[in-house]
Amino acid sequence: MPVLPPLALYVHVPWCVRKCPYCDFNSHGAGRSELPEEAYLNALLADLDADLPLAAGRPLDTIFIGGGTPSLMSGGFYQRLLDELLRRLSFADDIEITLEANPGTLERGRFHAYRQAGINRLSLGVQSFQSAQLEALGRIHSGEDAIAAVEEARTAGFDNLNLDLMHGLPGQTPELALADLEQALALAPEHLSWYQLTLEPNTEFHARPPALPEEEILWDIQDLGHERLEAAGLSRYEISAYARPGRRSRHNLNYWRFGDYLGIGAGSHGKLSALDDSRRLSIERRWKTRQPEAYLRRRQDPRGFVAGRGRIDEDELPLEFAMNALRLVEGVSMSDWQAHTGRPRDMLEKRLGAARNKGLLVEDAERLQASPRGLLFLNELLALISEPSSE
Repeated sequence: MPVLPPLALYVHVPWCVRKCPYCDFNSHGAGRSELPEEAYLNALLADLDADLPLAAGRPLDTIFIGGGTPSLMSGGFYQRLLDELLRRLSFADDIEITLEANPGTLERGRFHAYRQAGINRLSLGVQSFQSAQLEALGRIHSGEDAIAAVEEARTAGFDNLNLDLMHGLPGQTPELALADLEQALALAPEHLSWYQLTLEPNTEFHARPPALPEEEILWDIQDLGHERLEAAGLSRYEISAYARPGRRSRHNLNYWRFGDYLGIGAGSHGKLSALDDSRRLSIERRWKTRQPEAYLRRRQDPRGFVAGRGRIDEDELPLEFAMNALRLVEGVSMSDWQAHTGRPRDMLEKRLGAARNKGLLVEDAERLQASPRGLLFLNELLALISEPSSE
């Protein structure tokens, strides 16, 4: 029988000092100008107030503040935000509250204030420690800035730290990629997000692609890097996520396990489940106005902050769930698939034969789990699952 999944909150801060050429997130360069902290905080709270009925009294398990560059906002902004959130929603006793931060010197002095506000997990967008690669990526910090940011985060009391690191960068060799990993490991993060640079639509890199390493080099980087991270005690639990024991990102796990989340802020997305009187599951996705200036104006608009919404059709649920669950190295149980989609497991079983025959799925009747090959060719695996059985 379907059940309501855990609930999380995503808060989007859309500004950054300068938009990076590879970034396809809803971010808007603000330079060094002063940001409208009070106006944006008031808009966020009004946005949340409109969405509160969707929370259905469920406690928040995690909060993730992403961007943009959320660390452009002051510690006082987050103190007030979290105080107001707690007045409106109940928090799990062990709630995980993550803030994305830029290692640049502009924000580092605020780490202590962030920790005092109640943020207990920090995610630093390092991307590389090499000057040439950072310049190619349009980053505003240096490798030395990143190292100093980690040291200051530790001094501020953060004992749960993620580093974002890219590979497959312009001009990058396996040796340079491994040097980045060695420097990251020397900083002893609890979590590492290590992912390959991709050229996303509507980005500067997509319009003017840089010269990226050849495919053979990319495979070497991936294989060598995975082996090094595992040897260092960082276990891979998702396609691009590695963690020490007990330090997996609970917020991201909620996404991958098809949990629910409220989204507030310019361009944020949410996913909410509901059960009708017959205990039938329905899932709605909703998204908010993207442009920061338009978002701020929507506080006075009777239409509210929602720019669009749509329900996931029953026939789409199996694929929607699999797109998230199959990113996890351990996959999910078939009983979880049935509980989250409300569909009988034999419906999915009919679509799995071809994927198993190609070695893309683990041979386990009780789990939906990609094989190592399936993790490498996830799009092919999803395409097979989404196609009706020919039997």
